[in-house]
Amino acid sequence: MAITTKESILKVLSAYNPWWKTGLVNPKLSKSYKRFAFHEAMKRMDQVGIRRTIVLTGTRRVGKTTIQYQMIEALLARGVAPQKIVFISMDHPMLKLSDFNTILECYHENVYAEQDVYYFFDEIQYAQDWDKWLKTIYDMQPDSQVIATGSASPALMKGNQESGAGRWSVIQVPTMSFFEYCELLNLDRPALPKNLKVTRLLHMNQQERTQIMMQLTKVQNHFTRYLQVGGFPELALADNDILAQQIMREDVVDKVLKRDLPSLYNIRNSTELERIFLYLCNISSEIVSIEAIAKELSGVSRPTVENYIQYLESTNLIYQSWPINMAGKKVLKASPKIYIADAAIRNAVLMDDSMLTDPVQMGKVVETAVYKHVAAFYYQQATSVGYFRGGKRGKEIDVVVDYPNTNNILIEVKYREGAPIADDDAISELCGEASAAIVVTKGATDFGIQNTKSGKDMIRIPAFAFLYLLGYAEKNGYKGIE
Repeated sequence: MAITTKESILKVLSAYNPWWKTGLVNPKLSKSYKRFAFHEAMKRMDQVGIRRTIVLTGTRRVGKTTIQYQMIEALLARGVAPQKIVFISMDHPMLKLSDFNTILECYHENVYAEQDVYYFFDEIQYAQDWDKWLKTIYDMQPDSQVIATGSASPALMKGNQESGAGRWSVIQVPTMSFFEYCELLNLDRPALPKNLKVTRLLHMNQQERTQIMMQLTKVQNHFTRYLQVGGFPELALADNDILAQQIMREDVVDKVLKRDLPSLYNIRNSTELERIFLYLCNISSEIVSIEAIAKELSGVSRPTVENYIQYLESTNLIYQSWPINMAGKKVLKASPKIYIADAAIRNAVLMDDSMLTDPVQMGKVVETAVYKHVAAFYYQQATSVGYFRGGKRGKEIDVVVDYPNTNNILIEVKYREGAPIADDDAISELCGEASAAIVVTKGATDFGIQNTKSGKDMIRIPAFAFLYLLGYAEKNGYKGIE
């Protein structure tokens, strides 16, 4: 007996699309809090003059599927007929085994025959020839819209280049920012001026800056928990942090390393992949050498290390930060810094209780969070986010936002008590040619303006305040830190 009959497919589709009968999305699926990516996806979908297939990409549990349910809920609220909206999870065993065309035929023959459909495909990379089918829908059904999700960005990007050129809009869904975390938990939040940006603090007097800081300290006590579990909506809402970290290891890490990546890239031995990822968790925020990793993990070849790092980046588990030239200074050998995509993933994997008491480990965790926030903030713009390391002594600036036609933004993370920035530090020497220089500090009192020999002032701002203000600026529509 055939497993994937149209009758069995229809049963699965009906279970996933209860609004065909009720006209409603289950609120447990759509949830009330809407992330920034939801608003961006709706804006793209509503651009009538520029029709695009929308692809939401990000690691597991960041809320991609929730965004799809929220979009469906919004469409139903506008009066779109429920039968015109179909949600298809390509991660379901039955649908994975089914031919893409058979699934679509089953829907059109039994539910809705017309061609003006809102298709919602979840984890679309698991469907065979998915990119060709998206092109077919785009070309043959001009009145239809497609909103897809996928956890493997290069697979999606490759499909975009080969079959979807000019037809796709890829929206990254990063783990939650500190600002989103505070909103999700409905914490007592700062009352801030609507036009507040980080560098605006430079032009305030000390009294005004102090008033801003007093407001921002409302969220200070929530920062540590955010670093531990806060990047994932469902886990942030959990009342048991130890269980939340266990779920993160199982769902975010184990499923990706032991199932998703082996399936997508034909990996036969996932143990080597796990060893490399564990190593990267330990060194998150450091410049990496492929040779050093291969040597440390004896038995793993250099090509394997290189390939697996690319695979981990493809499923949004890590970021690679590359060196950026500055002020005519030649950078040293181009090796990347590697960051785990969210500090909470690193902590869940390492299960290291000493993080909170070890200044070195805490510094790595905070730098990881800073890089993630800045990279996510700028991903849609014509900028690169990397680091600087150059000169005779190999001086380093942790994060550099490289604008093509204007001066860069420099960010140095000094997450320890009384962390001084000397006149001969790289950020001090180069800040005169930057549009802004920011020192991310630890304590709420380590806040204000630091003068430099170049005559250009730097901003000192605690990590919790800096990350919160980035999210606040994003909500208010600003496209840059300055």
